[in-house]
Amino acid sequence: MCDRERGWSEVPLVKTWQLIAVSAVAGLALSAATVAAAGPWDSGQRKAERDKAASWGRTGGADHGGGTAAALPQAAPSAPGVLVGVRLAGDGSGSGSGTGDQAGAVDSGALAAALRPLLADPALGTARGASVIDTATGKVLFEAGARDAMTPASTVKIATAAASLAALGPEHRIRTTVTPGAGPGQIILVGGGDPSLTAKKKAPAGSGGSLVALAADTAQALKAAGTDSVALGYDDSLYTGPVLHPIGENPNLAPVTALTADEGRPDESFSGPVKRSQDPSRDTARAFAALLKERGVKVTGEPARAKAATGAVPLAATLSPPLAGLVERMLTHSDNDIAEALARQTALASGAPASFDGVAQATGAKLAALGVDTAGSRFADGSGLNRADKVSAGLLTALLAKAADPQRPELRPVLTGLPVAGFTGTLRTRNSGESPAAGLLRAKTGTLSGVNSLAGTVVDPTGRLLAFAFLTANTPDPGPAEKGLDKLAAAVAKAS
Repeated sequence: MCDRERGWSEVPLVKTWQLIAVSAVAGLALSAATVAAAGPWDSGQRKAERDKAASWGRTGGADHGGGTAAALPQAAPSAPGVLVGVRLAGDGSGSGSGTGDQAGAVDSGALAAALRPLLADPALGTARGASVIDTATGKVLFEAGARDAMTPASTVKIATAAASLAALGPEHRIRTTVTPGAGPGQIILVGGGDPSLTAKKKAPAGSGGSLVALAADTAQALKAAGTDSVALGYDDSLYTGPVLHPIGENPNLAPVTALTADEGRPDESFSGPVKRSQDPSRDTARAFAALLKERGVKVTGEPARAKAATGAVPLAATLSPPLAGLVERMLTHSDNDIAEALARQTALASGAPASFDGVAQATGAKLAALGVDTAGSRFADGSGLNRADKVSAGLLTALLAKAADPQRPELRPVLTGLPVAGFTGTLRTRNSGESPAAGLLRAKTGTLSGVNSLAGTVVDPTGRLLAFAFLTANTPDPGPAEKGLDKLAAAVAKAS
C-alpha cells in the first residue's frame, strides 16, 4: 500500500513492500510532527482547548496572548478513556466499577431545578424530550419525556456512528478498485461506497480515497502489461434501491451511490448545501477517464455501466481513511453524505441490502445488540434528513454512555468526533466565549424546520463526564430554539 498523489492506494506489483516501508517511515514522521504541532492531548481533548476555556474564567487560566482566531483547533481524534477512574464513596482505590454513589455526585434535585424552567421556554416548541445521565455509573440525573420517540434531525448521526463502528470496527477502510473487464482492453471502476473519494489532487476535506492516485496506479499497471488504450466501465451496483433520498433532490445530500467523488459537489466546498451532481457515478467515471488520459492511457468512447466479475483481482485500489476518521468527520461537520454511506456500510456488514430499507433494518438491530433500548425507534435514513426518523433522548444518552465505556473502545470516535463548543464544527460559534460550557462540551446539533435538538457530553465542575440529550418539536424559530438548547447544555455543565 502506498500513499501517492494524496490518497491511499493498493498496487499488486513487484516490490510493493519497499513502497510500504518508505510510506510507513514517512507517515510516522509526519504523524509525530503533526501531533507535536497540534499540542498535547488529554483524554480526547487538546490541552490547548482546555487551557483556552480555562482562560475565560474569572479565576485565571493559561495565557494565550500569542493565539490567533484563524488557528482554531480541529476535531479531536479517537482517544482512549474520556475520564480516568472516578473514586467511589468509601473506596480509596481511585477507580470506579460503574456502580454506587460517587464522591461529589451531582445533586439531581438542583439539576432539575435548573433545567425545568429552561425547558419551559416557549422557543423550544410544544414537545420536548430530555435526558441527563452520569456516564460512569449510568445513573439518571434528570429526565423529562426521555422515552418519547421524537424526530431527532441530525442527532440521529450519533446512532449512525455507533452502529457502523459496532458493525465494522474503527480501523475498517472502504475500497474503490479497478478490475479487468469481460473483454480485452476493458477495465471497470468499481465503487465500494467510499464517501471520502475525491478526484482532486488536494481534497478540501482532507485525506481520503483518491481517484488521482488510483489513476496513476492503474496507468502504471496497464503500461506494465503493454496496454495504453482501454474502454472504461463503472460498477456502482453495491448499493440498491432508490438513489434519491425520500425527501427528493436536496442541496444537503447527493444522490446516494456506491461511486461518488467529492460528494457530487461541483466546487471546492466540503460541507454545507450546494447543488449536486444528478448522476454522481457517471460523473466520477468521467473524471477517472480524464485522469487516465493525463497519465498516457487513452479511454475510447464514453464510460458505461458494467458489472465487475465476482472475485476479479484488482489492477489497483484506493482506500478511505479508517472508519473512525470518517465518523469523526461526519459528526464534526454534520456531513449527510458520509452519514448515508456509513449507514449502508452497516447494512452490508449485517447482510441487509445497501438501501434505505436495509439501513432501517440494520441500524436498529445493531444498536439493540449493544444493549440499548430501541423501543419506538425508527431509522429511515442515516443522516436525519427524514422526518420519519424517531429516537428518544434516553436512547441518545445511552449510546453516548456506551461510547464512554472503557469496555467499548471501538465506539470512542462517537465522542471524539462531536464538535467542541466554541471551537469546532457546528458548535464553533455556540456556547463560546465566557460560557461555562466552552471547551468542555461536545455535542451533535440537529436542525429541521420546526425541529431542533442537541445531544452530547460535558465535563462538570467535579470532572465527571455527563451525557445529555434535548429534543424539541414544533419550534417557531430556529435561532431562539438553538439559544434555548445552549442554555440547557450550559446548565448541565454547571451541575455539581
